[in-house]
Amino acid sequence: MWSEGPTAEHVRRLQSVTDAALAHLRLDELLGALLERTRQILEVDTCAILLLDEETNELVPRAALGIEEEVEQGVRIPLGGGFAGRIAAEKQPVILDDVDHAHVLNPILREKGIKSMLGVPLVVEAEMRGVLHVGSLAPRAFNEGEVELLQLVADRAALAIEHARLFEAERAARERIEHVQAVTDAALAHLEVNELLHVLLPRIREILRSDTCAVLLLDVETNELVARAALGIEEEVGVRIPLGAGFAGRVAVEARPMVIDVDEYPVYNPILRQKGLKSMAGVPLLVRGVSLGVLHVGTLTPRRFTRDEVDLLQLVAERVAIAIERAQLHEELIQLDQLKLNFVAIASHELRTPATAVYGVLKTLSERGHELTGELREELLRVGVEQGERLRRLLEELLDLSRLDARAINVEPRPVVLKAALADVVHGALAVTDAVELDIPDDLAAVVDPLVLERVVSNLVANAVRYGAPPIRIVARQRDRHLRVAVEDAGPGVPKELEGRIFDRFARGGGETGHGLGLAIARAYAQAHGGDLVYDPRPGGARFELLIPQERKGLGKAG
Repeated sequence: MWSEGPTAEHVRRLQSVTDAALAHLRLDELLGALLERTRQILEVDTCAILLLDEETNELVPRAALGIEEEVEQGVRIPLGGGFAGRIAAEKQPVILDDVDHAHVLNPILREKGIKSMLGVPLVVEAEMRGVLHVGSLAPRAFNEGEVELLQLVADRAALAIEHARLFEAERAARERIEHVQAVTDAALAHLEVNELLHVLLPRIREILRSDTCAVLLLDVETNELVARAALGIEEEVGVRIPLGAGFAGRVAVEARPMVIDVDEYPVYNPILRQKGLKSMAGVPLLVRGVSLGVLHVGTLTPRRFTRDEVDLLQLVAERVAIAIERAQLHEELIQLDQLKLNFVAIASHELRTPATAVYGVLKTLSERGHELTGELREELLRVGVEQGERLRRLLEELLDLSRLDARAINVEPRPVVLKAALADVVHGALAVTDAVELDIPDDLAAVVDPLVLERVVSNLVANAVRYGAPPIRIVARQRDRHLRVAVEDAGPGVPKELEGRIFDRFARGGGETGHGLGLAIARAYAQAHGGDLVYDPRPGGARFELLIPQERKGLGKAG
């Protein structure tokens, strides 16, 4: 125990402490050496350093001897709270002669049986950096000499800590640049989205030292986030999350980083809790202010993601977003090239065949018509009319596509009676097959553009006549604030391999005739009306259903 101020010997021993500390540049090594020698010089039982977390304004135990549990349990002390908090707030030494009767926030101090404590602030250029405190398991009255000595240790230690902190910050900055560059290099090397994410996710998980990593991309048609790739939570792939819902939904809508405690947050996706995630950090994937989706990481143990870690995740996300956009544009170009090839191949064939037939009929009638019998002339005229109608339909569909692509379709909803609105469609179908059944209440009414309704349903009926089998049923109902018009047939249904692309342009099954535009056009018309066209696979036939939203009240009955 020291009875007076520091002597020359004390100063020499003090310098041995801090000089040894200054020789270390890694903060953890520095703190360990500092505490061991401080405990020896002051002949105390415990010694601890708490550093200030500037983000939360809390003191966080960084190193300890004799009370290692303080670090292990991650106890946090607010400024002004308890023993250490008071030292930091006042920037003055504090002595506790009797811990049992003093106000301390950290229960570990009493649990370890500490009787007396001395603590001093760690200050660099008037800026609070933390607290250094020592303790005794036996009652002890720390004197002014010991206070002065510990403060000298703290002052020199604070400089060493600051030096090490700056060194670590510089090293972390270099590592951040290297990490971001590694992600950028990987991103530039891949032009296919799935392959890109397969390469990037392990790198991101390693950089953030997380247990999980996932990318969710926005489906602009449904306004949902779709989990496209995941590591550590592979079950999440394919999960859909509405914008604004849960953790990822909020990150996307608010376009800002978020950090959460999973147990305390209303997450939308139950898989996150089922996998035992405790902490998560998520950032938006933004390109020129437009959100493409969300990147999030998670840990299986509680963790406070620092501002630097979140900033790093955002930097990584910016590179990932650019890479994803680049890959998506590349894939779209490939799809457009394929569409162009399909269009040239199919349209040229579909246009050439009827055009050649019409030309042949006209040429024959022009050159040899007077030689032909009346019956043969009638047959040629019939073929010419049929092929001319086929040519007209294809040109009309191509014109529809161009108008839909240019958003030049003017949808004008108005109240209509369904049975009357579909009369021409039914009559047209009956001209081809007598096996058409109508299941529409006489008084069923809806607000819909009659031309769009006729266009979609006639396409569906033509599709059922061509690829299905009788009977063909047209069913219409009002349900769940939607007009629902279904066309059903008893044919073989859509081939399994075609189901995922049934509404794509030029989609055709193997061996099927036709040009594969009818369903694509029908769905585009439905979506232009704010609705949709869906396929319902079922045994014993195909069922396509048109859905048109009905916002007005009192609809459903005519009159």
